Amino acid sequence: MQGVKDCIPTLLGYLSIGFAAGVVGNTSGLSIVEITLMSLLIYAGSAQFIVSGMIASHGSPASIILTVFIVNLRHLLLSAALSPYFSRLTPVKTLLIGSLLTDETFGVAINKTTNKNHLSEKWMHGLNITAYLNWIVATLAGAFLGQWITNPEKFGLDFALPAMFIGLLVIQIVSRGKFTKDIVVAISAVVIVLGTSFFLSGSMAIIAATVIAATLGMVVEKWK
Repeated sequence: MQGVKDCIPTLLGYLSIGFAAGVVGNTSGLSIVEITLMSLLIYAGSAQFIVSGMIASHGSPASIILTVFIVNLRHLLLSAALSPYFSRLTPVKTLLIGSLLTDETFGVAINKTTNKNHLSEKWMHGLNITAYLNWIVATLAGAFLGQWITNPEKFGLDFALPAMFIGLLVIQIVSRGKFTKDIVVAISAVVIVLGTSFFLSGSMAIIAATVIAATLGMVVEKWK
């Protein structure tokens, strides 16, 4: 139940972006069943937007699968960051946790790790399952009502996800109190993204910036 409660701050963001994903899927010609299956099986907002767009533009199955794989590579980093806090669990139990891990639940979980060596398995399931069910409901609502909404950006739905992440980031920075390191990491990440975007795709540039900036932050912390 505590995991359910801790998920509440992310629910509005999930509802907005999930609704938009359902609308985009509907306008791309996907049926309600297909949109539901995407939410159940893919369960990734950015990937679902990409799939809808590539289907609408008649992309090949191979190109869709490869693109989604590259975009979701960031989950390797998310899982690696949280894995030490579930080291006491069996591989099967960690697999169940990882299968429903998203950017949003990671943000909530990583905030929870402050001054802790491990996280509760039940708490993580409460967090993950609440987000999962909320996402499915939101995309279904968007699929049903999408016929009357042809431009999600007009209603600001595209900003819901960034706004939620900004809130989670501010909470984490304030709770840690390590402003110097956080500023160094943030500036480094921005510079690396801008620099690598000239020769890497947007998704790969973000992954590179995440790895390099996080490593730099660790070096700064050890040095201090």
